[in-house]
Amino acid sequence: MSVMNYGFAETSLGLLLAAVSDKGLCAVFLGDAEGPLLAALRTRFPREAPVQGGIAVRQMLEVLGDILGGRECRDVPPLDERGTPFQRRVWAELRQIPRGVTISYGELAVRVGRPKAARAVAGACARNPLAIVTPCHRVVGKDGRLGGYHWGVGRKRRLLKQEGVVC
Repeated sequence: MSVMNYGFAETSLGLLLAAVSDKGLCAVFLGDAEGPLLAALRTRFPREAPVQGGIAVRQMLEVLGDILGGRECRDVPPLDERGTPFQRRVWAELRQIPRGVTISYGELAVRVGRPKAARAVAGACARNPLAIVTPCHRVVGKDGRLGGYHWGVGRKRRLLKQEGVVC
């Protein structure tokens, strides 16, 4: 079992949990309380031993605070993405969507080369473990409705408003 360091920060979106493995940032979760966020981390990474604290986590929390403060994350920190090849492809494409821009699930499906896979794209977005860094909140329904968001539609709305999107 390998060690994963994690930490919490209070943000404008509620509580943020960040976790870092020896390969890089592996989780950014949003919620309201430490207990459920830590439980979600343990469920998502059952083979890791979560340990609170550490310099890498403190540095990552600073970067995440900068992103939430409006600074675009130009240099994505090293990521430890754990997903299928399709999910990782969707997640990489999500990071290409500029701040303040939204696209539809169908458009994202086209961008990843699977134009008929809007539902699969939505599923990959729902399984994104890196909120904010991999901005799945920038994907909306084809009619412009917000649709779902793993961390809550209210948070999605606030994130988009912070980025200047009228919703």
